[in-house]
Amino acid sequence: MNRLLNLIAHSRRTVALTGAGISTLCGIPDFRGPQGLYRQAGAERIFDIDWFRRDPSIYYRGCRTLIYGLSDFQPGPVHYALAKLEREDLLSAVITQNIDMLHQKAGTRRLVEIHGSPLLHHCFQCRHEAGFETICSLLEHETVARCERCGGAYKPDITFFGERLPEAALNDALELARTADLMLVLGSSLTVHPAAGLPQCTLRAGGKLVIINAQPTPLDGEAVLSYPDLTAFANAVLERR
Repeated sequence: MNRLLNLIAHSRRTVALTGAGISTLCGIPDFRGPQGLYRQAGAERIFDIDWFRRDPSIYYRGCRTLIYGLSDFQPGPVHYALAKLEREDLLSAVITQNIDMLHQKAGTRRLVEIHGSPLLHHCFQCRHEAGFETICSLLEHETVARCERCGGAYKPDITFFGERLPEAALNDALELARTADLMLVLGSSLTVHPAAGLPQCTLRAGGKLVIINAQPTPLDGEAVLSYPDLTAFANAVLERR
């Protein structure tokens, strides 16, 4: 931990890339884990844009708890540790693959959500915008959140299969990765692209890589530090004076 804290303290520009592993510490199931959403029958349809177009109730049934029950979950130690590093000017930004909005709750200000966010929804027909709380209120009485103007289904600003990633967020993430002299990969298996390619951008630009993940990743051999204990990292940062 002392070696890691020293790397962060002497880095000119540190960037974090976070995945599902930091949110499982908060009780949110990993999509691809043993009890994850993608283990359910027909789960491949839930975040498929063609299926949403045909029947948006598939998405809303599958995500009623996972997305619209997020108010029941609070940030975990890694979220708070990263917010602390940012406040102390030791972290330039967080790039996240997660869609649970817990980084914002923890206080992170410079956040790039490369898979989008449910914070905003837009009507699939007329593009009317609605906030997350509005959608949650609609779902208290309906199985599908529908637009008050045209009756179309609201779709979250999450990237579904069959859609392009948000271009601005992806460009921001690539620029951050290229200019970082230290990237912290936290709770990501580095198997889902294009996020999995971001650490390689840092390496190609001469930066260093630290990987903290419960399971091995394809880039462990390229990292200056690699270990499985996210809680140990968070505690070290939070206890640092």
